Amino acid sequence: MDYWIALLLNAISFGMVLFLLSAGLTLTLGTMRLLNLTHGSFFLVGAYVTFELERHGVDLALAWGAAVLATALCGAVVFVLLRPTGEDHLRQTLLTFGVLFVIADAALVIVGGDPAILPRPGFLEGTLDLGLLDYPKYRLFLVAVGLGMAGLLFWFQYRTRAGMMLRAVVDDPEMARGVGINPTVLAAVTFVVGAGIAGLSGALGGVLLGAFPGVDLQVLLFALVVVIVGGAGSIGGALAGSVVIGLVNTVTIAFAPGLALFSMFGVMLAILTLRPQGIAGKALA
Repeated sequence: MDYWIALLLNAISFGMVLFLLSAGLTLTLGTMRLLNLTHGSFFLVGAYVTFELERHGVDLALAWGAAVLATALCGAVVFVLLRPTGEDHLRQTLLTFGVLFVIADAALVIVGGDPAILPRPGFLEGTLDLGLLDYPKYRLFLVAVGLGMAGLLFWFQYRTRAGMMLRAVVDDPEMARGVGINPTVLAAVTFVVGAGIAGLSGALGGVLLGAFPGVDLQVLLFALVVVIVGGAGSIGGALAGSVVIGLVNTVTIAFAPGLALFSMFGVMLAILTLRPQGIAGKALA
């Protein structure tokens, strides 16, 4: 029984890392109709910034904040680079694909090719007695951060004027433009904030997933699957998709590691067959 509870908690904690990673990607796809292939690079930047700053004596909480700001700045730069492409989505996607490799090579030159071991705060070391089992404090912390971010994004999307405008752009950008909403401004804010959240996923989730050359492509694959399963433009869909993929991946690795990718794509195929727009998504206009 303890084993199954631990497995479930592992799946949820991994799912929360995936949620932090994919939340910005799903909103970017919803608002800009852009498949941002640079998103995995934001995870890498967040992880490496945290690693380097902590290694040079910066307080870990400040390093996490700096990681978020650094990736948000990267997001702003990428958004500016995208502006000349207009609404040519193919050119935009190809540009983000190229930027992904530029960031990866820059990180390799600056940090090197050795895997970075990311730290965790001292108060999150060890385990916490949950009654039925002792469970790592850091994984529980990830669950709390993920759920907290989900609550914050839900509040923003459904309880603020800007969030309602964002949902209007996701549902029908032309109609939103017709009533005076500026989709470009919303897209810019969404892109930058999404990059910052992805950087936070790297700063926190890098402890579980690691930080090394190539991890950007690995996490990008996870994020894309989550967005497809959950549905573009939906925070609820991103949360549901993250938990589903986290559960499928964790259970498969526990019992049949060689089928981990197969099972993940199998779930994605099943969702696409039964509900092409994803669990909570809508067909993009």
